[in-house]
Amino acid sequence: MKKPSRQIRDEIARLQDQLKQAETREAERIGRIALKAGMGEIEIDEEALLAAFEDIAGRFRKGGSRPAKAATAIPPVAPAGLAEQG
Repeated sequence: MKKPSRQIRDEIARLQDQLKQAETREAERIGRIALKAGMGEIEIDEEALLAAFEDIAGRFRKGGSRPAKAATAIPPVAPAGLAEQG
């Protein structure tokens, strides 16, 4: 049975609202992360910032799905006493 056009329009409107809400959540999440990283203090052209975000997105897309810790891992540093002995 085919759906009436009014029902389809209602579904489209509902899905558009869901999309808007999802995009807002994603933007807020990315914004919070950028602020934590200190991006709010940097004066940078919007085009340059967009290019940097595109580079980051490309890097993660190419690498596939990686655990969060692997993406942010910091190499271990030798304790101060050991570094001076070498």
